Amino acid sequence: MSSLLEDPMVLREIIMDHYQYPHNHKLTDDAGYHQVHMASESCIDDITVQSKINPAGSIEDVRFDGVACTISTSSTSIMTELLKGKSIAEAKAIIDEYFAMIEEQPYDPERLQEAVAFKNVSKQANRIKCATIGWKAMKEMIEEWEKNQ
Repeated sequence: MSSLLEDPMVLREIIMDHYQYPHNHKLTDDAGYHQVHMASESCIDDITVQSKINPAGSIEDVRFDGVACTISTSSTSIMTELLKGKSIAEAKAIIDEYFAMIEEQPYDPERLQEAVAFKNVSKQANRIKCATIGWKAMKEMIEEWEKNQ
């Protein structure tokens, strides 16, 4: 699959698929979920990300909803899929790899799977916030969870 992730058309298809059919795109009223609301000052992105992290430090669920552009919706959708079922340590490592990629630093494409579709976002500085808004919300929830442990 990694050679496919070098094809710009495949990357575009991944982004468009997650935009048109976002995964985990529904909030819950379950009190066991933490949530973070994020809004961008520079575009329409206004989303809420929820996560359920069990006491053992495993991410049981991640979901989101709101109004957002193609890049924000698809990157957050991919993030929800990548982080579900991961330990806090694994999730932090994936998030760190994602931000390294966005910042044009060395990163592990295998760890990021479909999230590598955003590897060229740094070439459009105005899209960096869009590609990271959901990831920042999840990072904030993990940090809050760790602080409370």
